[in-house]
Amino acid sequence: MNNFFSVAGKVAVVTGGSSGIGAMIARGFVESGVKVYITARKLEQLQQTAAELSTLGECIAIQSDLSTMAGVQTFADEMLSREPKIDILINNAGATWGAPIEEFPEAGWDKVMDLNVKSIFFLSQRLLPALRAAGDADEPSRVVNIASVNGITHPHMDNYSYSASKAAVIQMTRHMAADLRPSHVNINGIAPGFFPSKMTKHVMPQEQEIANSLPARKTGELADIAGTAIYLCSRASNYVCGHTVVLDGGQIANAG
Repeated sequence: MNNFFSVAGKVAVVTGGSSGIGAMIARGFVESGVKVYITARKLEQLQQTAAELSTLGECIAIQSDLSTMAGVQTFADEMLSREPKIDILINNAGATWGAPIEEFPEAGWDKVMDLNVKSIFFLSQRLLPALRAAGDADEPSRVVNIASVNGITHPHMDNYSYSASKAAVIQMTRHMAADLRPSHVNINGIAPGFFPSKMTKHVMPQEQEIANSLPARKTGELADIAGTAIYLCSRASNYVCGHTVVLDGGQIANAG
């Protein structure tokens, strides 16, 4: 029974793995014996994170720009040349944009949708050969899509494309999971609430106030997101298919 939550020996790809939630998940995997590839656009920070995680286990940095189809294809080709089997894909790379509804630009809409939704679908598609090769009936490979509570309830922010993109991720997770689970690729999602990251830096001065408003009386931390990702990528979750786990300290439950 102790092995139900083991991910040791697996190969994982974590997009947006250089900081924030992606780096937290990558660290959890590395410390659990996973060979982890992290990718992000900014090379210096990516290499720095990989160097830090490499002191704990095996972590490899590959720079990419997943906001374009060319970038998705280039990264997928690189991964497939390195790993014929990929056990875990964490689709975490994302962007946000804020502006009043009267001023919200098309560029802010397209940038967010391209990275938050389009890249998830097409990177998963391109890596399907390696994901299918890694999975079997007893232990399917895993894809975990990082959504957000903003895709479930009103964000009370002017991040229109972001909330729409995360709602799309939740539905896409259901749709893809139903279609791909028969070929031994199991897909689920995580909808985080407030975690310290680049995306939440604009509200970081209010972190304690936010924590006090949550039933958990705390904001998210490494153990929360990494532990949930490990569960969704371990044998313990083999029968969980197409669901998005809300990881928010009770934010949605408390929303009214």
